[in-house]
Amino acid sequence: MCRVRHVTLTASDGTPLRGLLYPGPGLPADLGFVVGHGFTNHVRKPAVRRVLERLASHAPVLAVDFRGHGRSGGRTTVGPAEALDIAAAVERLRELGCRKVVTVGFSLGGSVVLRHAALSTPPDAVISVSSPARWWVRDTPAMRRVHWLLEQPHGRWSARLLGVRLAPPWPDVPISPIELASRIPVPLLVVHGDQDHYFPVADAVALSEAGGGEFWLVPGMRHAESSTSAELVDRIAGWAADTVGPPDRGGR
Repeated sequence: MCRVRHVTLTASDGTPLRGLLYPGPGLPADLGFVVGHGFTNHVRKPAVRRVLERLASHAPVLAVDFRGHGRSGGRTTVGPAEALDIAAAVERLRELGCRKVVTVGFSLGGSVVLRHAALSTPPDAVISVSSPARWWVRDTPAMRRVHWLLEQPHGRWSARLLGVRLAPPWPDVPISPIELASRIPVPLLVVHGDQDHYFPVADAVALSEAGGGEFWLVPGMRHAESSTSAELVDRIAGWAADTVGPPDRGGR
């Protein structure tokens, strides 16, 4: 496997993005993955890197720090503008010679890849892991802590200590992930742990039904990257390869 490369991208609104490219078995390639991380994460965190490295054993992987996270510029909007970050990564991976691109998102990233696929030029398939189905979820203690970070002055200050730079609160509520899922024109896989302590399993069921997608409920799994096993990454990579099929040499 080729060595990881540091990459610099610019989103369409001018936000500078930093990330990592894992060439995997080599570029150009029939299949590549763009990965979106969870809230407060970045591409150099150990749990995220474990997922990226395992996925790269199957195909090239490009992952960027979302705006307001890690080494990228800007401030996080916790979903809406981050779709531009995914779009920039998909475009770069296609430029590098990946004929089919599948987006994979975890938690926040899971909702972002839904938004990107529904409202922009879509990838060839979408995989959403541990994503919410709706906004303002306070059903669990974990999500009540997240909303304290987002909504309270002391919480927003504390977010900076976690390495997250927050944009002002939403002026209008964005389209919910469940509505976005219903607009996605490409194959969708929804993955959720039966022990997820952020979002209930019902959220994932609703997402997969809205998008007409495939649903995997993973026994013993908790939330997002930190609970994603190597075996699950291999299954995800296999689903992507089977779903997008052999490349169309005459087109994408």
